[in-house]
Amino acid sequence: MLIAIVGPTGVGKTKMSIALAKRYNADVISADSMQVYKNMDIATAKITKKEMEGINHHMIDIKDVNDDYSVYDYQKDARKILDKLLEENKNVVIVGGTGLYLKALLYDYRFTKNENKKDFSSYSNDDLYNLVKQIDENTKIHKNNRQRMESFLNNHDEKVNIKGNDLLYKDVMIIGLTRPRDELYDAINKRVDKMIEEGLIKEAKGFYDNKINSKAINTAIGYKELYMYFDGIISKEDAINLIKKRSRNYAKRQYTWFNNQMNVKWFLININNFEKTIKEVISYLENN
Repeated sequence: MLIAIVGPTGVGKTKMSIALAKRYNADVISADSMQVYKNMDIATAKITKKEMEGINHHMIDIKDVNDDYSVYDYQKDARKILDKLLEENKNVVIVGGTGLYLKALLYDYRFTKNENKKDFSSYSNDDLYNLVKQIDENTKIHKNNRQRMESFLNNHDEKVNIKGNDLLYKDVMIIGLTRPRDELYDAINKRVDKMIEEGLIKEAKGFYDNKINSKAINTAIGYKELYMYFDGIISKEDAINLIKKRSRNYAKRQYTWFNNQMNVKWFLININNFEKTIKEVISYLENN
């Protein structure tokens, strides 16, 4: 059995994934572009060891925060794990809100990667930095970070040939969790408040004090907003409100993406009785 659980941030995907993995003795593969990074825990709402309840999880904490990791890399790594599990006749639950990662994993989503790496040994750091700026004038890469500049210049030409509407894994069942928009937005706001209570500011400050300004840090919602607070550009309250706003906007984009890109069976969650929602999903899985 192969199950994918999708939906916006803060809707209960993790809780559903554990319930289904326990019922079907399944491994879980994460499809979250930020949870692949070590130490980015609170901002990404990364599942804890306790929450895993002993279930094997894959594609979490596999990269350093300074590493560049693309959807191409994810597809290659996650498919290797998925194919191995299926060959072993294991059930698998894929869970995450990064739609592009999920589609690259399950669909005929093809990449033509440029394998001809250019030799930059004769270039100075200033030369490399100028080339990077020509491609991305707002780059966050520091000109002293030669390795990242070379990686960026070699990978920016990576081409993608998408044939994304054909499922490679024909038996996958894609389950979507949803809830009324006003309820979801309220839950997201409260979730951010909980993150603050759990130490999000301290987590972000650790990266900031170590001068970590990687692509991952600048992509994940939660860090870049707090960096603005640490830089004195905005107040702490404004930073928190900005995190909430961007999280709500992200949830809206997730809905649009999944509705347009995948054939999803949606379930309206019962927030007061999530066990009821779990039973509804199980009934659907076992009768279709």
